[in-house]
Amino acid sequence: MISSNNLRPGTKIEIDESPYSVVEFQHIKPGKGHAFVRTKLKHLFTGAVLDRTFRAGEKLNEAEVFERKMQFLYKEHNAYYFMDTETYEQVEVPEEVVGEAGGFMPDNIEVKMMFYNDLPAGVELPIFVNLKVAETEPGMRGDTVSGATKLAVLSTGAAIQVPLFVEEGEVLRVDTRTKSYCERVQER
Repeated sequence: MISSNNLRPGTKIEIDESPYSVVEFQHIKPGKGHAFVRTKLKHLFTGAVLDRTFRAGEKLNEAEVFERKMQFLYKEHNAYYFMDTETYEQVEVPEEVVGEAGGFMPDNIEVKMMFYNDLPAGVELPIFVNLKVAETEPGMRGDTVSGATKLAVLSTGAAIQVPLFVEEGEVLRVDTRTKSYCERVQER
């Protein structure tokens, strides 16, 4: 059990026998009445966002979620395949569980996989990944407007905004938290 006063972003709780992760929380103490905690919760399997208010000090069930290091192998149809780096066991994960993270996973990347009741519940990527630009419009010479961007499709299929000077075939460092361009990377 966990008190609603101890909720923090990333805390995993159970509501109606379903696992949720706290995305945002706000402890509110009005002038009149009792204090309460307003939260925004994300369902670990469906990704549905739920706004929920709890009384201050209310006891909640903590979801038993554990993490394992997994290596992404490949994607086939509507499923991603991962391998446990310790036991070499392979796990099939539905596309809905992987979500947006699938667009930023090159083959053989190591990720943290969250499990709830022995079912995959989510993927946590490294903060930065290096991905190759598969296609983008060519940059125009002399087009140096500061802050101007264009759309680039990465080798994994994700599309992000990049500066005008980025060309096809270049390797970029991408921030997986914001899904945005950071810098160009020299291939070795």
